[in-house]
Amino acid sequence: MNTSKFEIADYLDSKEMIAEYLNTVLEEGDNDDIIYAIGHVAKAIGMTKIANETGMSRPSLYKALSEGAKPQFATIMKVLKAIGGQIQISPVE
Repeated sequence: MNTSKFEIADYLDSKEMIAEYLNTVLEEGDNDDIIYAIGHVAKAIGMTKIANETGMSRPSLYKALSEGAKPQFATIMKVLKAIGGQIQISPVE
C-alpha cells in the first residue's frame, strides 16, 4: 500500500485557513516554526507569484524560508505582505 506524505500546503486553500494556520504557529511555535510555516503558505499560494510580488528570486525564497534558515526581518515582512498577511500586536494578559 502506498501512502503519500502529508503536505500542509495542500490544505491552505483560503485566506481564512492561512490566517488560522499562521496565528496558531505564532502562538505555539518558535522562530524556526514561524519561518517554516510562512514557507508552507508561500508554497500553497505559489512561489513564482510570491517571488514576483517580493522582487526576490524563487531560489532565494526557498532558501530564506527553508528549515533552519535565518532570513532578515525585511524578507519576512515582504513575504507576509505578498501572501496577504500582516502582523498585529495585541496586549498579553
